[in-house]
Amino acid sequence: MKLIPLLVLLLIGTAGAQARDQAPAIAIHGGAGTMDPASLTPEIQASVEEALTAALTAGYGVLEDGGSALDGVVAAIVTLEDSPWFNAGRGAVFTHDGRNELDASLMDGHTLAAGAVGGVRLVKNPILLARRVMENSPHVLLTGDGALEFALREGIETRPPEYFHTDRRWRQLIDARNRKQASLPPAYRMGTVGAVALDARGRLAAGTSTGGMTNKRWGRLGDTPIIGAGTYASDVAGCAVSATGHGEYFIRAAVAHDICARAEYGGQSVAEAAGFVIRERLVEMGGTGGVISIDGDGRIAMPFNTSGMYRGAVTTDGEMQVAIYQTPGRE
Repeated sequence: MKLIPLLVLLLIGTAGAQARDQAPAIAIHGGAGTMDPASLTPEIQASVEEALTAALTAGYGVLEDGGSALDGVVAAIVTLEDSPWFNAGRGAVFTHDGRNELDASLMDGHTLAAGAVGGVRLVKNPILLARRVMENSPHVLLTGDGALEFALREGIETRPPEYFHTDRRWRQLIDARNRKQASLPPAYRMGTVGAVALDARGRLAAGTSTGGMTNKRWGRLGDTPIIGAGTYASDVAGCAVSATGHGEYFIRAAVAHDICARAEYGGQSVAEAAGFVIRERLVEMGGTGGVISIDGDGRIAMPFNTSGMYRGAVTTDGEMQVAIYQTPGRE
């Protein structure tokens, strides 16, 4: 019998210990805000739910095939960015100057690596650019013309301005220009998309993408491209979060990181932490919105303090759910 060196046995044992037979799970959101059932026609609702289902199917399909949490998150967000129904990618809102300026961020909970872009134009899928920033640059956040220059160098797919034009968003801009900035309806500053996932190896990831706030000016950035505000993931904390809402408040409260810190240091479950931050701390500050969150065992929580949030999940038992309005006892 050939003897196997002890070092080899130790390495094999270590590799086996690192592997984890974990049922994957994923959650997504497409924005939180004041959603009136009277104005959300059955046709629009069906289209939104179909887009959410497609994103879940894309993301969970990656996880089910053994792909990483990072890959699953990206696949789901790309699908949402390609849909005109959400304020990200193709369906992004317009700035005061009539342009589309896009933000996105991505974080790997296993390594704490992160990448983000802000105020970038013409990039079809900002989440793919955020991943390139994470993997192919020494930086975490690139903005504006520099982000576009990096995208072109990396061969990231771009589109002409017309690709991002939707009549619904253009009408919102015209309406917003006739209002005072402070009186903009919540729907004009919400609509961000995002995803969080747990893969079969027990690793977590989170990502977020948005067009920002209708009628925004002066290169305004919200929470989405800011790691710890709109996006955060940590395997050590057993927590991944993606946020949507009035970004200025999410930045001030460092919402995504606060939830994970409460779980890691405060002994709260991720669900308890997310519920407290969104329904109590943020409300006390005057902020509106919601988050999707997942812990290291695949338990999902999706709290929000508005009348609705486009959202969906595939749980560890493979059950898919899509929802818009409050669902008592299920958040």
